[in-house]
Amino acid sequence: MTHPEHEQRADLQPEVGSLPHRPWWRSPRTLLAAGVAAGTAYVYLVDPSQSGRYLPCPFLTLTGAYCPGCGGLRSMHALLHGDLAESLARHPFVAPGLLLAAVLLVLWWVRGRPRLRVNSSGWGMRLALAFLAAFWVLRNLPGWDWLSPV
Repeated sequence: MTHPEHEQRADLQPEVGSLPHRPWWRSPRTLLAAGVAAGTAYVYLVDPSQSGRYLPCPFLTLTGAYCPGCGGLRSMHALLHGDLAESLARHPFVAPGLLLAAVLLVLWWVRGRPRLRVNSSGWGMRLALAFLAAFWVLRNLPGWDWLSPV
């Protein structure tokens, strides 16, 4: 006969393959949301237009040409301050990209798992890379100043 203190109750045993419960504040979704909130607050408070506040773009420093991300922080800063026209002038794809990222983040938060599947060998990835390369080249050509971060 076994002692009652040494008996293991089946209802207290974790299921095979189940993950241990984490407190809400240690879940990956909460940590990601906190990181996004902290980064957004920093970009809102610290103006990237003032020199010395952020590191310079290495590609721009080395080549003198704009990379696909140049102007992104200034665009986001303007957008966070409610100036959509200035945001689009600095980088035309930051506002739509942030809107898409916000929608995907909210869906992930609510549903608990990402719904977007990326197939790196498919035509979608090739199309995205071709679009990125075309944007990179066009924003550095004369006459395409509307794509350059002014």
